Amino acid sequence: MIAPQRRWDGTHGADGNAALFKSFLMAGYECSSQRRRDGKRLDLADATGHARWASNDYAQLAGLGIGCARDGLRWHLIESRPGHYNWSSFLPMLRAAQERGIQVIWDLCHYGYPDDLDIWRPEFVDRFARFAGAAATLMLEEGAEIPFYAPINEMSFWSWAGGDVGYFNPGAHGRGLELKHQLVRASIAAIEAVRDVIPSARFIQCDPVIHVISGSKRGEDHENAERHRMAQFEAWDMLTGRQWPGLGGHEKYLDILGANFYPHNQWVFGGGMIPRGSPDYRPLAGMLKELHHRYQRPVLLSETGCEDEERVPWFNYVVEQSLLAMDRGVPMEGVCWYPFLDYPGWDDGRYCPTGLFGYPDGEGNRAPFHPMHLQAQALQQDMMARAQRTPIRESAGIAHEK
Repeated sequence: MIAPQRRWDGTHGADGNAALFKSFLMAGYECSSQRRRDGKRLDLADATGHARWASNDYAQLAGLGIGCARDGLRWHLIESRPGHYNWSSFLPMLRAAQERGIQVIWDLCHYGYPDDLDIWRPEFVDRFARFAGAAATLMLEEGAEIPFYAPINEMSFWSWAGGDVGYFNPGAHGRGLELKHQLVRASIAAIEAVRDVIPSARFIQCDPVIHVISGSKRGEDHENAERHRMAQFEAWDMLTGRQWPGLGGHEKYLDILGANFYPHNQWVFGGGMIPRGSPDYRPLAGMLKELHHRYQRPVLLSETGCEDEERVPWFNYVVEQSLLAMDRGVPMEGVCWYPFLDYPGWDDGRYCPTGLFGYPDGEGNRAPFHPMHLQAQALQQDMMARAQRTPIRESAGIAHEK
């Protein structure tokens, strides 16, 4: 059911609706913590220095007019023993965000989980729900009013990377659909556990949006390409109960759509990437429109980014397309640049210049990437002008009924 929903106080989006978030542009802090296929545990919050210098990092956002971020809890550090929670890796980040006035979408699980857990067993679902409930309780005690959570990041990508091709944990092959079912169950259980503590909590379900075409004129290839393209909706469909209803899905579990989109998200079935500018490249605005039409939920471009000199052209493209989607009636809630800090690559630790800021020095200061700063400030001015031109009207959200 659709019912009025309290949103962020005092600000309004460029479409005239009450805004969900404190700023349209968001900072995405890389917090992946999976184990690679070689067994090495990644911890990007530590590797980028963000875990140590979170307060400095959040403080730098003020100059860009950014009031919102995506960040994450590291479950493997917090619950190294079953049922025992050590919040020392999280509390400094939570308190730093509060002190700096940054609204955060907290990832509860960004690919990583405790080493003693078997992800294929029912215990994984139960443990994750208890962890989510404990995190919500802590945040309530720390003064959170309406927290935002991304329960499990990219269930579709994780099910492929961890369940089909063994790229990272759990390192399986040919079990992608089984893993997706398990991640959906866990996400549903976590949502219930959080809502038991904070009924007003909001949830972003982040997954890649993709486009796949056939490289030949054979009908079978067209069917396979379209089947792959439509698979992008499976996790969201499972959450709502539209597919595999035995998992427990219901419309109440899909709140805010998080669309993750990078330059490599369009490709030829069985072939290579479709470059932007190609006649076969599908405009992002159309993909966002299709996503909203399918689910009738607010949409956040929850991850997007590019490397090195391609950062500014890509930023301009995704912002332009997001605003175009908004003009076409899509309730776009924001654009999250991800990763917001330069980081060491997952596979080999190579330096990846993707951010608006670089690596920290010994005192936590980071050199800015000035061309992106200018674009961020221009976007902030544009959004303020759009908001002033658009009449304010009532907004609606998804009622959270049990």
